[in-house]
Amino acid sequence: MKYKIITGILVVAVLLLAGCGEKQDSSSMQDGTYTAQMEEYSHGWREFVTITVKNGVIVTAEYNAENASGFIKSWDNAYMNNMKTVTGTYPNEYTRYYAAFLYNQKDVPEIDALTGASSSGANFKRLSEAVVNKAKQGDSSIAFVESLDKE
Repeated sequence: MKYKIITGILVVAVLLLAGCGEKQDSSSMQDGTYTAQMEEYSHGWREFVTITVKNGVIVTAEYNAENASGFIKSWDNAYMNNMKTVTGTYPNEYTRYYAAFLYNQKDVPEIDALTGASSSGANFKRLSEAVVNKAKQGDSSIAFVESLDKE
């Protein structure tokens, strides 16, 4: 009889301990692909950030902008030539520069603005915060970010 009681207590203890497994840390990102984009187009372009998270770390990051037809800004050679002449940088350069800040990160890092693309840098920071928050929630729906002009 004593053996059955001890065995019963041990079984209950094991079941209780099994329920106390590792919990998902709400401050860590969940694996998946997440996107944040600006709510509105600015000068014909809508910026976006897409990340892929694996084991709680960002393994891919894309920052770019698209027009209403889906054409990607960094592919626009005419835009590149005009912008580089005026600001010293261009979309294919600064989008890669900013996206590189997110690689291998577990949260939004400090982001240094690139001369000639500081407005895009401010948008990138806000988009990055929104997309990382989506990843922490495990919510793969698109996060929409308001323009600074509207706030």
